Amino acid sequence: MDPQEESVASPASEPRKQKKKKVLLMGKSGSGKSSMRSIIFSNYVAKDTRRLGATIDVDLSHVKFLGNLTLNLWDCGGQDAFMENYLSQQRAHVFSNVGVLIYVFDIESRDFDRDLLTYRSIIAALSQFSPSASVYILIHKMDLVVPTQREDIYNDRVTLIQSKSDNFAATPFATSIWDQSLYKAWAEIIHDLVPNLDKIETHLGRLGAIIMAEEILLFERSSFLVVSSWASSIGKQNPTTDRFERLSNIIKNFKQTTSRYTGLPKSSEQFVLMEMKLQTFSMFVIKFTTNTYLAVVLPPGETTFNCAMENCYIARTEFEDLDSPAKKSADRGATTSGATTSAET
Repeated sequence: MDPQEESVASPASEPRKQKKKKVLLMGKSGSGKSSMRSIIFSNYVAKDTRRLGATIDVDLSHVKFLGNLTLNLWDCGGQDAFMENYLSQQRAHVFSNVGVLIYVFDIESRDFDRDLLTYRSIIAALSQFSPSASVYILIHKMDLVVPTQREDIYNDRVTLIQSKSDNFAATPFATSIWDQSLYKAWAEIIHDLVPNLDKIETHLGRLGAIIMAEEILLFERSSFLVVSSWASSIGKQNPTTDRFERLSNIIKNFKQTTSRYTGLPKSSEQFVLMEMKLQTFSMFVIKFTTNTYLAVVLPPGETTFNCAMENCYIARTEFEDLDSPAKKSADRGATTSGATTSAET
């Protein structure tokens, strides 16, 4: 554990019981499961995933997300022999106590009917052992489809997949490792796993009003997925609907660049402050609590900027105790993007 994390840890959060969620990441071999996992949780960039090999059987990793939530992520190999084994000898072992199933479909698959049959068998096993699990469908590699045909092909696939989902309300996403769509999908999946969100969002709203922000974003520190967000009436008018995911992508790439020039590991915390000041708005991203970063978008002005940053530092202690799992929340928030920096090496 990082010494910095130990010093910031809140005593109030220590007695809380560790919460674990079993997440199955499944799909046929070559569908892109391991690539997306490496981008989200291991700080890879898209071009680096080309050197990843096929997953053999189950690649189990424990991803600590916020204070007390650990994702037990099962990246399941998609070769036919492995799939048959999951559905027979390992059926109870693989499909028991599942919190979330993320099933990845390759949009370029040459045998979609067979893929559907496999998915249908997986759903049957999940229904038997984890009937209360959440199901998410990722229609992946959408960048390979001609732009004018993407929407129609995606909608056709989703309709067919949902018809094979039994009683599960499968939530679909169109994804690609080459754009921010992957961050959008995983941010919403993770959002629904995090407990305590209602309180976090209430505190963000209060902080936003106090510092007169236009938008605030709370990021998980390692994946830089958006945990929660808030927007003022002005912030809600921002027409760029994918700005959260764009900012996640920008910061992850910034960390990649920083690690190359400092020699620090990709997963380490390479900066404590990123700021940008323009004529139309200002923005800063700070290391906030043990497990989060905070991005704040403000009207232009040096005084407003400095006061807002100081108040965010003061608010750290209030948020530290909330830096742990939460309930599902109906609302998702808002933010923007940008970047000049102060890097910590």
